[in-house]
Amino acid sequence: MLSPTLPSSGKLLISEPFLMDPNFQRSVVLLTQYHEEGTIGFILNHHTQYRLKDLIPEMDQADFPVYAGGPVATDTIHFIHRCYDKLNDGEEIAKGIYWGGNFETLKILIDTHQVAHSDIKFFIGYSGWGQQQLQNELEENTWIVSGKYDLDLIFSDNEEEVWREVIVNLGPKYAHVSRFPQNPNLN
Repeated sequence: MLSPTLPSSGKLLISEPFLMDPNFQRSVVLLTQYHEEGTIGFILNHHTQYRLKDLIPEMDQADFPVYAGGPVATDTIHFIHRCYDKLNDGEEIAKGIYWGGNFETLKILIDTHQVAHSDIKFFIGYSGWGQQQLQNELEENTWIVSGKYDLDLIFSDNEEEVWREVIVNLGPKYAHVSRFPQNPNLN
């Protein structure tokens, strides 16, 4: 694996291909906050069976997919977006990617069909690491850190494509990993 690169907000964590933890198997995590006290991110490529309208009944037109952001605080909803020009709110975590914002304004934008599926992603829960935990996992080669990705990929709803494309973007040394089966015992 790559030598541990220091992560930062806006970077991706790619799980080691044979990581068996079901929460993070074939995961691509977008880091939204990284500091000494801990790290927060969202798994970009694990769908749930929910749509936003299932979780917030008064938003009956909100047919947006909801992703499992991670195993922490699974009773919370979070979102990332690339529509700051419409929402005028959110914390920029990478060029053109924002975390959170005014949810009341977002509800109006969704109700009036001003936000496309390709502009926003919703998550139940988040991924979190305590002080030094992520650094230890990087040293154990559990994760690969990358800052190389296409903005459209972050907002793609094709979960297998997201993982494969991020692996391929790591370069020729890792491209072959993108063709590994999910369960190596089935090979």
